Amino acid sequence: MRTPNLRLLTDKTDLGHTRLDDSQTLPEAGDGEVILTVDRFALTTNNITYAAFGDAMNYWSFFPTGQEGWGHMPVWGFATVTDSRVPGVDPGERFYGYFPIATALKVRPERISERGFYDATDYRQGLPSPYNQYTRCSTDGAYVKALEDYQMLLRPLFFTSYMLADFLSDNEFFGARQLVVSSASSKTAYGAAFALREMGDPVRIALTSPSNRDYVEGLGLYQQVVDYDQLASLDAGQPTLYVDFSGDEALRHAVHDHFGPALVYDCYAGSATNTEFLKADATLTPEPRFFFAPVQIRKRNQDWGPAVLSERFGAAQRRFLQAVSDPVSGWMSLCEHRGFEAAGPVIRALNDHGGLPREGHVVLLR
Repeated sequence: MRTPNLRLLTDKTDLGHTRLDDSQTLPEAGDGEVILTVDRFALTTNNITYAAFGDAMNYWSFFPTGQEGWGHMPVWGFATVTDSRVPGVDPGERFYGYFPIATALKVRPERISERGFYDATDYRQGLPSPYNQYTRCSTDGAYVKALEDYQMLLRPLFFTSYMLADFLSDNEFFGARQLVVSSASSKTAYGAAFALREMGDPVRIALTSPSNRDYVEGLGLYQQVVDYDQLASLDAGQPTLYVDFSGDEALRHAVHDHFGPALVYDCYAGSATNTEFLKADATLTPEPRFFFAPVQIRKRNQDWGPAVLSERFGAAQRRFLQAVSDPVSGWMSLCEHRGFEAAGPVIRALNDHGGLPREGHVVLLR
């Protein structure tokens, strides 16, 4: 009897529109191949970002659908090896990594080590290697079973947060004495604030909406929190670094107008829906610069070596996840959903309205 490999596909013209596809058969492992059966995954606005940048930054290329106009939104999650023709990757092992929203994924492991492996499947050649890495739960120093859901939700975001904080620190904050952070309630933004707090950074100032102000103040990660319409109240006499998680072009221009020559660096850290940053804006000085975490990862792999980077990040991640999962802190509440059918409405809500900062959505397939 034919067993379908169910896939939840995304309409490239409407990222909130998904449909369940059963046209493919569950894959079998050939020589040098492994089948990873997806157990659970997380959904955040970060996944909407992958879809929004699907063409511009090749995120659609990680898991081709073979269907015109439909993409496979990548997610982070856990999977179990259910078939293997590769020594050193055994059935029953569990891995954390980058997956399509599907029953299973066929991979071709290379660079197999105690830490895990990289997928060398043809269509993933030339794509950023951090997204092709699959990490063994049994040897991952950052893995804590009780915190799996938080890891899925926050590890990919916190990796960006941590590497962004490291990039800014590595460049001595470009001489800034204060950092202004937009969309300060977003998980990636407050992850960066958490990492920056540990690095002894300049003053952290949060820009947020009135509806999220209480939440942002409750995090305790920013020394100052202001609404967007209070931007003019900030000290424009201090060397300032803007870290933009909003992608709001009007806000960016307002920041440049207010701080003027005191603005020493404009760092665009990503947005769920706005891709306009990819177009150069010669009218702004300093020119906004996009932060791409794999570039800083490559630098630190050269500076420190992958093992040291992994150790430092793993320790920081454990501290962060413990803080987020602490029920006393109230930083996050988990929302569990079951099955492909439940994932679609979550994606629609995240695309149309964004996520509530306190909510973390996870989808269980098995």
